[in-house]
Amino acid sequence: MLDVEGAIVTIDAMGCQKEIAKTITEQGAASVLALQDNHPTLHGEGQLLFEDIKAERLDAITAARHTTIDADHGHLETRHYWITSDIECLGVKASWANVTSVGMVESSREVGGEVVMEQRFCLTSLPGDAMCFAQAVREHWGVENSLHWVLDVSFREDECRIRQGPGAQNLAILRHMALNLLRRETGHKRGIKARRKRAGWDRDYLFQVLMG
Repeated sequence: MLDVEGAIVTIDAMGCQKEIAKTITEQGAASVLALQDNHPTLHGEGQLLFEDIKAERLDAITAARHTTIDADHGHLETRHYWITSDIECLGVKASWANVTSVGMVESSREVGGEVVMEQRFCLTSLPGDAMCFAQAVREHWGVENSLHWVLDVSFREDECRIRQGPGAQNLAILRHMALNLLRRETGHKRGIKARRKRAGWDRDYLFQVLMG
């Protein structure tokens, strides 16, 4: 239903499925699929592979690496990106459409002297270019932070219990419409949640939001 030709499609672990990878390939797009415990064997093999790559125990495997450092609002976050196209040992090329590389993101977040480490793995059709892989991953989380997080915090989307019929889809459409309208209204300088509350309390402000 979407024209994704020439794009890079990034999907969370729920969408890391062979049929989805095939569909993306057939529509002429590249893919970055988050690999987690929904594929436990493959996830474990990828984890072991990058442990060996980091320890430089695999002379026959070439991996690219890119590092970014962000400091903001009292925290320091360092992200290391690894990607390799030498993935014959994983056996994914025969069963996954156009998966040419596997990547890992290792992030360390330091806040108030405490350091939190996290690793994420991806199957991807991108070449073994660490900067390209890093950009795709960061843009994926840009969508998460600017849209999904806002819908959860400001509209409490994750707490919605409507499941039957088209109700969930209809409400999702209404939330997106409301979010877009609230973002267009720039006269009120506070956040989306505060603007939404004010629209519920002040009919004149509600009219201002609806009229853009």
